[in-house]
Amino acid sequence: MAEKRIGVCNLCEAICGLELTIEGREVIGVRGNDADPLSRGHICPKGVAIADVYADPDRLKRPVRRVHGGWEEIGWDEAFDLVADNLARVINEHGDDALGVYLGNPNAHSLGSMTHGTAMFKSFRTKNRYSATSVDQLPHQLVAHLMFGHQLFLPIPDIDRTSWFLVIGANPMASNGSLMTVPDFPNRARELKARGGRMVVLDPRRTETAKIADEHHFVRPGTDAWVLLAMLHVLVTEGCPEVASYVDGLATVVDLVADFTPERAEAMSGLPAEEIRRLTRELVAADAGVVYSRIGVSAGPWGTVCQWAVNCLNVLSGNLDRAGGAMFTSPAIDAVGTGLIGRGHHYAWRSRVRGLPETAGELPVSALREEIETPGEGQVRAMLTVAGNPVLSTPDGSRLDGALRGLDFMAAVDIYVNETTRHADVILPPTTALERDHYDLVFHLLAVRDTARFTPAVFEKDADQRHDWQIFREITLRTTARLERKAPLKKRLVQRARLTASPTFLITQLLRRGSSGVTMKKLRARPAGIDLGPLRGGQLPARLPSKGKRLDLAPALVVADVARLAAVDVPTGDELLLIGRRHKQDCNSWMHNSERLTRGRPRHQLLMNPDDLAHRDLADGALVRVTSRIGSVEVEVAASDDLMPGVVSLPHGYGHAREGVLMTRSREVPGVSINDLTDPELLDVSGNAALNGVPVAVTPA
Repeated sequence: MAEKRIGVCNLCEAICGLELTIEGREVIGVRGNDADPLSRGHICPKGVAIADVYADPDRLKRPVRRVHGGWEEIGWDEAFDLVADNLARVINEHGDDALGVYLGNPNAHSLGSMTHGTAMFKSFRTKNRYSATSVDQLPHQLVAHLMFGHQLFLPIPDIDRTSWFLVIGANPMASNGSLMTVPDFPNRARELKARGGRMVVLDPRRTETAKIADEHHFVRPGTDAWVLLAMLHVLVTEGCPEVASYVDGLATVVDLVADFTPERAEAMSGLPAEEIRRLTRELVAADAGVVYSRIGVSAGPWGTVCQWAVNCLNVLSGNLDRAGGAMFTSPAIDAVGTGLIGRGHHYAWRSRVRGLPETAGELPVSALREEIETPGEGQVRAMLTVAGNPVLSTPDGSRLDGALRGLDFMAAVDIYVNETTRHADVILPPTTALERDHYDLVFHLLAVRDTARFTPAVFEKDADQRHDWQIFREITLRTTARLERKAPLKKRLVQRARLTASPTFLITQLLRRGSSGVTMKKLRARPAGIDLGPLRGGQLPARLPSKGKRLDLAPALVVADVARLAAVDVPTGDELLLIGRRHKQDCNSWMHNSERLTRGRPRHQLLMNPDDLAHRDLADGALVRVTSRIGSVEVEVAASDDLMPGVVSLPHGYGHAREGVLMTRSREVPGVSINDLTDPELLDVSGNAALNGVPVAVTPA
């Protein structure tokens, strides 16, 4: 008999509430939960397909070991011992840094990974830590650390009350927001317009968000920094902004932007100088305005300068910490204020080969391949990946693919044999979203409204399955027990106690420490979630995590990078610039195993402006070769007026047709990996990869 259950979609940052219809062990219906105070009944195609992961016949449920000609299932104890024996062997023989670890994006969406995965990685003393952060939002975290005192004390656009919304390099119609958890964005955009507000988009592609905006302007990839600094130039020269008593560095900002005129920005970006002046004046004049940037800017050559400039615009226009502007959340579990997530740091150590700086305890993933291939002390000889596919997701993926073959040992915590995990010696598959409890520790920190929600598992796991936190516990305890250099006994006992407690128990205790009044009992009684209200203004300086409760407008690292930016010449030449793109139906490099998400019109083509096609005597639909400094791919091209002339676009996360991949339907999805073209030497000062604005040539295949 069918029954209704409340669920949650944690495939992206929107954390939408779901209402599931289940019959036995099968999901027969999925819809958005109208009672959810944050998502308000919204659901996107990925949410509808969440049961496809649970039911996927290609999904692993028990550990597998590599054997000649394929894989064989093994028992959990054997798998754990095999992993622990080999990780410990490599560390004991070659040192702590011989182990490399990589965390994929889904880790931020799993409660068990947040509570236990973090502890596992801290137990390894390696400096070779990598994650998807350095191909995504690292500039935002670094700037938050430098300006406010904590890497996740991030200002969130108060979209529900703003009257003027400037979106730069972001596409929330497709992403449901990012570093701005904003489910139901289409309705929120309509509500903005209905109350007389305006949305303006700057992007080299006329994205889904640009198409519903009041205005859209093309901006050449990689030049957003000049536009943002020119807006700051206009703001500080046309008036003398007042800043709060806790804000330092205004005079330095005024000096920094003195030469970044709108005319210079026009020459670099293609955005007319008068439009830059007008947009700045509209921001200042708005009853409540806010500037928001995301991955098109983050994953560019000047991501840190851009995000710093965005924060400065929000501060100097008087829109920080006020309704309708850029605000800070007050979650039931304050992972920032309680110290649950560390403040972050920069340049505590450097990578061995290129000397690249760490940020927040991680090295840029663009350095991973060379750290595996380059001999010497500290060479990565073993890898542990968790829910990650860096072969498709990180720069120069094809060479990383080759490097992984040369490892002494590799283990993966993953539910698929994908382009990366096919190189593992052992794969340990965790349960999926519908089989485990969930409370979102990260995205309540980033949401446009304060809410809290605990979602119990929809299905009980099978007896021979393991949750991710159980896998992390066993890897940690068994590996550390085999190390020759052990941590002090007291530290090991504390570690064992923490890893033994379930994530749900830990969340219960964390809620008790908070001041919101939310308890686990209340959350279980209201599975749709508890509404804590709109974001609250007037929280600064009391909530600033920085020492002395100060806000630094002019961090030394940014000041130095703006000086470097000032020396860049106006671009010349006929080269094309490659940017990525994402779709509602895609989830980074996975979810292509879902028939409902891959059916319909193909989305894998290289998009190109018709004038650029004609200039190169290329036909719409032809097979073309796209070549960058580090590689080339062949793919169909599609004419699109949505692309700025001189710009081409490939989607992120494609390129599954590789030997050894056991995701049946994914292998049938056409397309190539954009990261076989992205250059590991193109980096922002934070270490984030510049995935957008990569110079390429397009020729007939």
